[in-house]
Amino acid sequence: MRLPRPAAFLAFALAACSTSEEPPEELVVAPILTSAEAQDEFTWAKPTEARVVHVSLDLGLDFEAQQVGGTATLDIAAADGAREIVLDSNGLEVSSVTDGEGDPLEFDMGDNPDGDEKGEPFTIHFAAEDGVVTAPEQVVITYKSAPGAEALQWLSPEQTAGKEHPFLFSQGQAILNRSWIPTQDSPGIRQSWDARIAAPAALGVVMSGIRRGDPASGPDGTKIYTFEMEHSVPPYLISIAAGDIAFAQLGARTGVWAEPSVLQAAKDELGDTEAMIDAAEELYGPYRWGRYDMIVLPPSFPYGGMENPVMTFLTPTFIAGDRSNTGLVAHELAHSWSGNLVTYASWRDGWLNEGVTSYIESRITEQVFGKVRAEQEYALSYAALAEMVDEMGQGNPVTAMRTPPGTSPFDTASEAIYDKGTVFLRTVENIVGRERFDPWLRSWFDNHAFQPATSEMFLDDMRENLIKDDEELENELMLDEWVYGTGLPSNALKPDPEAFAAVDAAVAAYADSRDLTEIETEWPEWSAAEQRRFLERLPEELSPSELGALDNTLGLSDTRNAEVQFLWLDAALRNRYEPVVPQAEEFLTRVGRNKFVSPLFAVLMAQDEWGQDIAKALYAKTRGGYHSMTRGNVDNIVGWTE
Repeated sequence: MRLPRPAAFLAFALAACSTSEEPPEELVVAPILTSAEAQDEFTWAKPTEARVVHVSLDLGLDFEAQQVGGTATLDIAAADGAREIVLDSNGLEVSSVTDGEGDPLEFDMGDNPDGDEKGEPFTIHFAAEDGVVTAPEQVVITYKSAPGAEALQWLSPEQTAGKEHPFLFSQGQAILNRSWIPTQDSPGIRQSWDARIAAPAALGVVMSGIRRGDPASGPDGTKIYTFEMEHSVPPYLISIAAGDIAFAQLGARTGVWAEPSVLQAAKDELGDTEAMIDAAEELYGPYRWGRYDMIVLPPSFPYGGMENPVMTFLTPTFIAGDRSNTGLVAHELAHSWSGNLVTYASWRDGWLNEGVTSYIESRITEQVFGKVRAEQEYALSYAALAEMVDEMGQGNPVTAMRTPPGTSPFDTASEAIYDKGTVFLRTVENIVGRERFDPWLRSWFDNHAFQPATSEMFLDDMRENLIKDDEELENELMLDEWVYGTGLPSNALKPDPEAFAAVDAAVAAYADSRDLTEIETEWPEWSAAEQRRFLERLPEELSPSELGALDNTLGLSDTRNAEVQFLWLDAALRNRYEPVVPQAEEFLTRVGRNKFVSPLFAVLMAQDEWGQDIAKALYAKTRGGYHSMTRGNVDNIVGWTE
């Protein structure tokens, strides 16, 4: 279903906050938010004057030039008197702009005096007739992305599993989609979209929309794929991937795409996906996106996962052979309610996406995998938050859930966004009880579906529909201190001390004796979370003989679990353990997930010439295979200069 035409949209949008009357279904779209908390400082758009409501892409993929190009047709809504619409761009090469009737419109690319990731304002001026400026219903932009567009990762055949065909994937969050789609690239400006994509015939194409029909034959040996997303979404959720990919069905509404050599392992690892959806629906209402498919990307994908609607993007590092890392899948699925269905209006409220999602992840995990696993994962999350607050200081602004003003969305502290949000909601749940908290959270999603939201809105809803003027409960919950304050509030729910009691006792005994006799027997029976806990709590200083014993006894170099392997490499490199260097080099060459890559380069650079020489030489070889986001982080760590 397309959004209504701009005039109808605007009439509803401007009146939405002043009426309680339910509008017709075809007009249910997000209002234009104007509160201070909804303002996005990382867009050039002026959405209260003119905004994009639908994007229609007609693009070709040029692997040789590493560019996408074609047209973007934007449906727009404009207030009376609007003379222009301002879009976001980052290097877009625009050749022409017309209205929907084909008449040319003047446009200009402005300057970004800061030269930062915000890019440049792309202003389209509306035409005047007899001195009267009239906003068009559509604008049509003919353009190309620039080579090196930050949202697009073009891989050579050698960088794929199959080694025969190139690969392309996009990563739009946070503000990267403006490098390949001319639109208002802000999370509060939700848009529906459709796309027609021409790609080399040997490649398959997926997007974060429903594919309409089979691909058609196009000119010059191409195939034409058509996609549609009928719901309005934040523009960072428009995504694409193209490569030598195959599909495996998982359930009635779930499946996985991957390179053929990876497909069976991915299918086996994702066998619990339907059960996860059932658990989430039982708690938070119907899954509203139709299908839930996933694609396992090549290793250079910089994140664990990306919650693109109907097509979650996943790193291959989650494949461990025992489904021990599928909390990642539960997390990305949970975004189908928190983040995709209800989205933060401003990057400063990142916790509304990630913290709420991490809480839902834990509830899905508990229902599908049991309370022990959920409690262990909560304990890991709480420990990460407590360690960050201890290191940064209780009063440090970066420990606030609502990010300090001016902070780049790429520079937020994940512990404050993910872990503190999780602990906050677990604390509220513990105080009010699940029998009250679960229906309230479900109603939050129902009442704000397909809309942007702010921290202020979340707390207002909680006060009105959960606390209900109970002053004693209000004081006990400490809501404002959690969301706007710093550090770890005093009422934080501590993890179950029994969650890791046996592991903590074992690591304490090892710290005293350096004896692995008992641990050798227990290690194979421990869950991945328990193995991670042990490695995270190892003594900071370990001798070469102790590291060798750990590796030989526990088989750390042979593990298939990337989370465990990363912790092993971190411990070994910080102690300058020479035998692990080849393994670290292989890992950093093969894996592009920033969660692993940046910390390991940082560990190496924290050493003297030994580690720094390894890091700089290795990065010179691997840099070209990393995503732009990962490169930006590691460039700073190693002091890279072109």
